[in-house]
Amino acid sequence: MSLFYKNKRVLVTGADGFMGSHLTERLLSEGAKVSVYVRGNSTIGTTQYALKNTKHLEKRIEKIITGNIASADTKELIIKNRPEVIFHLAADAYVPNSFEHPIEVMETNVIGTLNILHAAKEYKNIKRVVCTSSSEIYGMTIGGSIDEEHPLYPSSPYAASKVAADRYCYSYWNTYRVPVAVIRPFNTYGPRHTYDVIPKFIEIALKNKTLTVHGTGSQSRDFSYVDDMIDAFMIMGSHENAVGKAVNFGTGEAITVNYIAKKVKEISGSNSKITHIEDRAAQVPKLLCNYSLAKKLFKWKPKVFIDEGLRRNIEWVKQNLKH
Repeated sequence: MSLFYKNKRVLVTGADGFMGSHLTERLLSEGAKVSVYVRGNSTIGTTQYALKNTKHLEKRIEKIITGNIASADTKELIIKNRPEVIFHLAADAYVPNSFEHPIEVMETNVIGTLNILHAAKEYKNIKRVVCTSSSEIYGMTIGGSIDEEHPLYPSSPYAASKVAADRYCYSYWNTYRVPVAVIRPFNTYGPRHTYDVIPKFIEIALKNKTLTVHGTGSQSRDFSYVDDMIDAFMIMGSHENAVGKAVNFGTGEAITVNYIAKKVKEISGSNSKITHIEDRAAQVPKLLCNYSLAKKLFKWKPKVFIDEGLRRNIEWVKQNLKH
């Protein structure tokens, strides 16, 4: 796989985000010529940017493109960059934000994805476009583990925007033969993640403050460690079997929020209390990944499970953040 990316021109959108920064690191380590697309800072001019997660990589990045992914300018900026592989991770991914700003979230997630697809359609040297979907597209699930044939029941405006983007990707493959691969990551956590339950609980536990659980805490998710998910991205960008497919990646283990709270407290040696408050709006009771298609197509399987992943994550936070 490392030979595939060596000297390839790769563009990563959303490169300064949590998963985008890990992916950019991996691509650079495998010899890719990486450009990144990051949101411009409107307070100091849209050509200006402030890198957070990829600041340490800045000198190794070929080109830093700034802009709003939902802007019509995006298509020409991408074509001008001449990428061979695009990893599209730019998104408004914080679910509660979509409750108050559904149109803004739609523009970023749907129009932004369409801009990427349209650029790939017009620029003929594109070898692969990997678009990032979400396990949230499945919504209110109808049984046990979720495979790719499961109906899509988006339960929030965010989830609906990801369904639309996911299916637009398939349509551009089906209609125009744009070489699209859709990755559907289940809940991913690890160093540099700042929102969602695991990073929030770790930060609070290390301060010995109260851990607040929404609802009963019996709601469960398939939590995947970031290293495993970056392996999945690299496969989706290089493997011939990925084109025209949407593929789930997860651990196949449903972990409750109550378990996360107790385990974070235990591993971090925290004195935090655990309390329960009212349930969150649009709460999905369970998301459990069936990754059998990924195993069949690519022989992929997860390597890091929840206790080890939490241990690594907590250790990183202790070393990198001051409390």
